[in-house]
Amino acid sequence: MTDTATVKKLERMALQLRFDLLDILGVGKVGHLGGSSSMAEIAACLYFHAMRYDPKNPKDPDRDRFLLSKGHCVLIQYAALVELGVIPRAELKKVKTLEGCLQGHPDMDRTPGIEAVTGSLGMGLSIGLGMALGFRLDRRASRVYVVMGDGELSEGQIWEAAMAAAAFKVDHLTGFVDLNRIQATGPTREIFDIPDIARKWAAFGWEVVSIDGHDVGQILTALAKAQKTKGRPTVIVAETVKGKGFSFAENNAAFHNGSLTADQYRQALSELEARRAALA
Repeated sequence: MTDTATVKKLERMALQLRFDLLDILGVGKVGHLGGSSSMAEIAACLYFHAMRYDPKNPKDPDRDRFLLSKGHCVLIQYAALVELGVIPRAELKKVKTLEGCLQGHPDMDRTPGIEAVTGSLGMGLSIGLGMALGFRLDRRASRVYVVMGDGELSEGQIWEAAMAAAAFKVDHLTGFVDLNRIQATGPTREIFDIPDIARKWAAFGWEVVSIDGHDVGQILTALAKAQKTKGRPTVIVAETVKGKGFSFAENNAAFHNGSLTADQYRQALSELEARRAALA
């Protein structure tokens, strides 16, 4: 069981990442608030607890790798890398501008801390599997974590990688499915329904752990189980709320990729401040 102090620390970090999202978007800038905020707790638990990652040596060959397969939600990864000190905080104000190094999708050539280009959906698990197999050949202990969107699961390449990972018994590969049930234009069940997601992954030979993706304790328990699982990869199916932490954006497809009005910005700031007071 994870101690209460660690859980509280990571809850506060997830909240700070949401403050950073607000800092990035401000008023009027279009960005993927919904799918970024739905995985704030996941990002906090990975970068600030589970992963072997030294922000003072982000190119350490023995580091763990984090791949955001749903690359359009990279704003949350930028926030984490800023909090780690890998990216200067001043860059947050320059996201999606020619003057900055932070673009709308991950760019491993220009952005410190980014491990792969993942703009096209469906690619991340294949890239992560390739990395993991390479680490096995090199006898490195590095683990690979890949976060996928639930709408993204309609991409066939994901399931090819899932089959291969199970066939090659890649137990140092862990996937997350950010199951927020909303994609770009509406509910996933109305656009491309994929029922029984957990059972599908189990049928493909993966260890499956289903959790509340906003419960830090459950995330940490699932990650600990993944690290102990031998002979097969693990997928953590995380039930989340798109736009979590911003009441007007929760379960609202308009904030898959949208902008904030001045009133919404003030409301968001007020809601986050109230949450900060509650966590104090």
